[in-house]
Amino acid sequence: MIKGNQAERMTLIDDNSARVGQGMKLHELLKAAGIKRPLKSKNIEITSIVADSRLAGPGTVFVAVPGQKVDGHKFVADAIAKGCDAVVVMKGAKITVAGHVQRIVEDDCREALAKMAAAFNGFPQKNMKMIGITGTNGKTTTTYLLESVIKASGGNPGVIGTVNYRYLGHEIAAPFTTPEPAELFSLLRKMLDAGVTHVIMEVSSHALSQKRLYGLVFDVALFTNLSREHLDFHHDMEEYFKVKKSLFTNHLKKEGISVVVEDESFDRSGVEGWGRRLAKELMSPLKNQGSGTTESSLVTCGIEDGLVHVDRYQYDLQGVEAEVVYLGDRLHLRSSLVGKFNLKNVLGVTGVAFALGIKGTDIERGIVNLSKVPGRLERVMVGEGSDETAGTKFFVDYAHTPDALENVLSTLRKLTAGRIVVVFGCGGDRDKGKRPEMGEIAGRIADVVLITSDNPRSEVPERIMAEIERGICAGLSVGKAGNEMMRAGMRMRAEILLRRGWRGYDLIVSRREAISLAVRYAKPEDVVLISGKGHENYQITKSGRRFFDDRLELLNQTNLIGWKSTFKRYEYGAGKEFCI
Repeated sequence: MIKGNQAERMTLIDDNSARVGQGMKLHELLKAAGIKRPLKSKNIEITSIVADSRLAGPGTVFVAVPGQKVDGHKFVADAIAKGCDAVVVMKGAKITVAGHVQRIVEDDCREALAKMAAAFNGFPQKNMKMIGITGTNGKTTTTYLLESVIKASGGNPGVIGTVNYRYLGHEIAAPFTTPEPAELFSLLRKMLDAGVTHVIMEVSSHALSQKRLYGLVFDVALFTNLSREHLDFHHDMEEYFKVKKSLFTNHLKKEGISVVVEDESFDRSGVEGWGRRLAKELMSPLKNQGSGTTESSLVTCGIEDGLVHVDRYQYDLQGVEAEVVYLGDRLHLRSSLVGKFNLKNVLGVTGVAFALGIKGTDIERGIVNLSKVPGRLERVMVGEGSDETAGTKFFVDYAHTPDALENVLSTLRKLTAGRIVVVFGCGGDRDKGKRPEMGEIAGRIADVVLITSDNPRSEVPERIMAEIERGICAGLSVGKAGNEMMRAGMRMRAEILLRRGWRGYDLIVSRREAISLAVRYAKPEDVVLISGKGHENYQITKSGRRFFDDRLELLNQTNLIGWKSTFKRYEYGAGKEFCI
């Protein structure tokens, strides 16, 4: 087992006297959470635990969590004014409370919040199989695949991830990939009460850094990959990697199993792949402990090698097919998901499924049963849409990192006889360094690049787009790109490029206009990729959030320009505003 020095310390104390979801006495809650009771503790009935003062009220415990931008200690008075009965503050915080309010002092309020939330909900995670999935790309696709496999094996999975939180017919919009502790443990309680047997969680690096998972340990943890992302939050890739690694060293059960998708031995710059490095670092303590066979503790997956590996495979625009081998077992896996990178996702899921003891036949059935993943290289049938091979092919993908964009474009490049047209932008108030990288990748692989707005947030869209354009121009200057667009080396109006079958790039601020031009003028043999937002149904600008869905936009633009179509005009939002 890959055991971290904190794993046992972080396993919370169970308390069967907790009256789950119906309130409990404060002294019972503190005892169950392993928190020392104040000398003058009061016998208060607690009905909820919150870290947002706006949710405080009678019967609540308000935990003052220090945040990146806002310190919860500034809102203690507000929580008390709303009637909360107890507050948890950091040691050394100069906070005074009224006599009727219980003051609890802790070294770390984030840890205290997680411990109290778990205890208040009766430690629901202890009665379900817990699977944690981390990595830069592939987490969401992996959750959908694994959900399908667990269903095929007769289990009842619940999923906590980027697209939504879902279980047994319930579906909740996901404000965060990994929820804050109060919401997380409440959700786990609801899942358990509904009959969920397996919980599949996407674990973000932010959640690990911010101790949202403190006290939570997993039966199986999966690493998909690592590439540039969130460097506005983490200082560098080394820190980013160490945070991801903590899922395996601090959040795995004593008998837990690590599953690692090993990337190629070295990347283009000659640096060892992060997956291989993680596998080596997890293997090292096992060897030092003389733990015998490592198959029971660490499962490696790879196309060329690993405990789970591929004997042979093939893929096209209709999906991927592979013969997969694991310790002598041979599976014939077929998936409608496209590309080599999705084959890696399938391998990771196979490794997790074997770790959970799921039969090979159930793995095969579960993987073939999944037809698509929302916004992950999702084919959108426009026009008449009845012929898989006729007309321009349109895809929507969430790729918003350099590695993800390169994976998707490289896959389409191998499967496309005509041109690749890509419409994409980069998010504002996020890692700016990836913008020129993504521009260089798009210019090198695609034939027509329409740079547009993504989620600009507080930034000016044109400025973000100019930084992407610099990447295309840098690729031109060093001759990296190998198509006619790069030999021409000039920006040209999108309509001209698309109508005349030329190669080049253009900047179009309006995402709607960029999609409309691609739909209107792309050639029948072209493949169009709308990238960056995937499943998202909004755009975030300086003026706030507005409804916008790339998939619906494709369909609406098809109808607006007069294609023969059986599609109805799609309505947006509660106000039923048409996308025009």
